[in-house]
This record gives sequence, C-alpha cells and structure tokens, in this order.
Amino acid sequence: MSVINRREFSRIALASVGATLLPSCERITQVDTAATTTMINSTFRGVTIGAQSYSFRSLPIEETIQAFASTRIGSCELWAPHLQERGPGYGREQQRKWNETASLDEIEAISKKFRKAGVEIYAFMYSFRDDFSETEIERGFEMAKVLGAKVITAASNVTTARRIDPFAKKHKMRVGMHNHSRIEENEFATPADFDNARRGMSEYIAINLDIGHFTAANFDSVDYILKHHDDIVTLHIKDRKKDQGDNVPFGQGDTPIKEVLAMLRDKQYKIPANIEYEYKGEDALVEVKKCLEYCKSALLA
Repeated sequence: MSVINRREFSRIALASVGATLLPSCERITQVDTAATTTMINSTFRGVTIGAQSYSFRSLPIEETIQAFASTRIGSCELWAPHLQERGPGYGREQQRKWNETASLDEIEAISKKFRKAGVEIYAFMYSFRDDFSETEIERGFEMAKVLGAKVITAASNVTTARRIDPFAKKHKMRVGMHNHSRIEENEFATPADFDNARRGMSEYIAINLDIGHFTAANFDSVDYILKHHDDIVTLHIKDRKKDQGDNVPFGQGDTPIKEVLAMLRDKQYKIPANIEYEYKGEDALVEVKKCLEYCKSALLA
C-alpha cells in the first residue's frame, strides 16, 4: 500500500469506496454465501497465501468478499477503511468518530459474511497513530476480536508502540508494525525502526514485514526473516525495484518473492504471506489471480 493511502487516509477527502469500481467487479463470479460451508484452502506446501483487502481497494466490502471467493484466496488481512463509508469530506474527525462508535454488531456481521464465503479474516489492519485517543486504541482490539482476527497489523508511528503495548497485553493479541519504504522520522522503514519500537515492549509488539517496501528501501528481506521470523505475524508480498523503485508485476522487480516463499516452506515458518496488489494493472481481479499463481508456482516448484 502506498504511503499516501496508509499514512494520510485519515486526513484527506476520499470518494466513497463504492462510487467507482474497478472493471474487474463486473466479472466477479457471484458466490452463494448462504450455501458455502467449506473454507477456501489457499495453503500450499504448508505456506498460507492470503491477500490484503487493500488489493481490492476500489470495491465496497460486499464486492471485496466476492473477490476473495472468486480468486480462491481463503485468508484475508482486512483493511479498516473497507468497513467505513468514506464519502467526500471524510477526514480525521470523521475517522475518530467511526473508530470510537462504530457498531461492533455490524462489524461482526461482516465477519460472518466472509466466513460464509469460505474466507477467514486472519488479520485486521487498523493503523494506530500518535493522535489516537485511548478509546480508539481500545476499540481497535475490540473490532479485531469480533472479526475473529488472530492479529492486528498497523501502519503506526514508532512512538505509538508504547501506547499500544498495554492494550495488546490486556487483549492478548499481537500487533505487527508495518513498514513503508520512505525513511522518515518516527515512521517504520528500517530494521532499526522495528528495534526502536519493540525495545522494552512485550512480545505482543511484533512485525508485519512488507518485503516489497523493504526491498525498495534497500534491505534484505530473506536475511531479516531468517533472524526475526518468530516476531513476524504476517508478510506483505509485492514486487518493487530497489532504490525506492516502482511497484511492478510479480517477477519483474528486485523483491526476492520466490526466495522468501521457499524459505517459509522449507523452514516451516508459520507466517501468512499476503498478496498486496499495488502495481498499475487494468483489472484487480485478474492481477490478483496472476499474483496468486506466481506464489503457487514458487511454492510448488
């Protein structure tokens, strides 16, 4: 996910997620969620391939559920804005109100729709920031629980970790801090940023490593995962060029996607690898399917 979409989504006006759909939505196979009883299995050679729902960022939540079912991806990392109605003028105050007052019953109902489609919500991406109130932080964990998520991922500030930790311990839920590629003060990008955030914290402050962004910032994902696999709750899988290079189709950049997936397989690291479609493609559904096939081929080789 780009920096503007994760860091600034609470401060800019966005068009409603339902206003403009990608061309792919017209081709999504409709799934009878009421009749579906079997969970989709997207685990290959012991490695779970999921997807960040941001991959379907222009689709409303109902279409996103159908997209997961159609692509046969059974594990979702749910991006919090997918739960929100974000019309023109939506900004930080509207986000704060939603964070603090959103109906947990309605959020739980969304989780049930995912499960009826055969999709597990493994992680909930709720990006705690320094300006979050105590209520907003607490509610992130409450939302994650009613969604059935095992972990939270968060594009947070480094200094926010010390505020998150007491709540993570209280709820016994790990929070994976998410990195971008741009090296900025109080943002996650470098190995030192993870170290600084986690120093003195409990084991509940963990890592959500985006291997594409890590590569673009000129760091070695394979080496980092080898050393820190016990502290990584999820991976984001995308392909980027080094030196802050662009997002590109899988296999066309410098990110060691195949090497990372092979390591997860061969060393039996139980870290979900979540596709995050960000490069410029014409059809999200088609492109995510291509990403899935690339990952499957790497694991089954």
